[in-house]
Amino acid sequence: MARSENFCGVILAAGSSSRMGRDKALLPWPPVAEGVHAVNTFLGAWIDLLQFHTELVIVVCGHNKAQIEPVVYEHGAFLVENHKPERGQFSSLQVGLHDVLNRGRDGAVITLVDRPPVVPGTVHELKHQLLASPPDVWAVVPEVQRGEEVVHGHPVAIGRDMIEAFLRAPAESTARDVERQHQPHIRYIAIDDPRIAMNINTPEDYDRLRAANLVASETAF
Repeated sequence: MARSENFCGVILAAGSSSRMGRDKALLPWPPVAEGVHAVNTFLGAWIDLLQFHTELVIVVCGHNKAQIEPVVYEHGAFLVENHKPERGQFSSLQVGLHDVLNRGRDGAVITLVDRPPVVPGTVHELKHQLLASPPDVWAVVPEVQRGEEVVHGHPVAIGRDMIEAFLRAPAESTARDVERQHQPHIRYIAIDDPRIAMNINTPEDYDRLRAANLVASETAF
């Protein structure tokens, strides 16, 4: 039986951004210097990108609801709130995936808002690889070579079985815990896109991203 193509985009954006000092969801994208007009934000750009490859996009917020709500609705996405984001990122993942099923979808492309938006072809390839995989593959995870190390990143594409595995897991779990428990059902694919493994947690991280000029080669979605 063919795998369902009913995908939601899910953006986890409920973090406190304490090390950044401002909400990472609202960081300018492409990166600009302080005081320079921003074309978009991390959150807005992720919504725009995922909308092209999914039927709808869900953003999971926390106590930052009032700050990011205008961006979510301006870009045509849906907002769902994690009322206890202090429980950790996995709680936001479960909130988002409950909403995926509530909206009648069977798959998701999941990302963290503190990653710079990937090049458009990355999302297409992850979704394509999941759809082309046999039923015993529940998720496709991108990986990139970083020096001598292979690093896994985001976004990830998951089907109904992986959604249910995440939702069955205890609240104190992590996504990595669940992934390890279901390792035979995870497919890792090499992606030539350094952004999949970039965490932008501090102002210094953002400055390095801007200096690297990694946004110069944007292509059409």
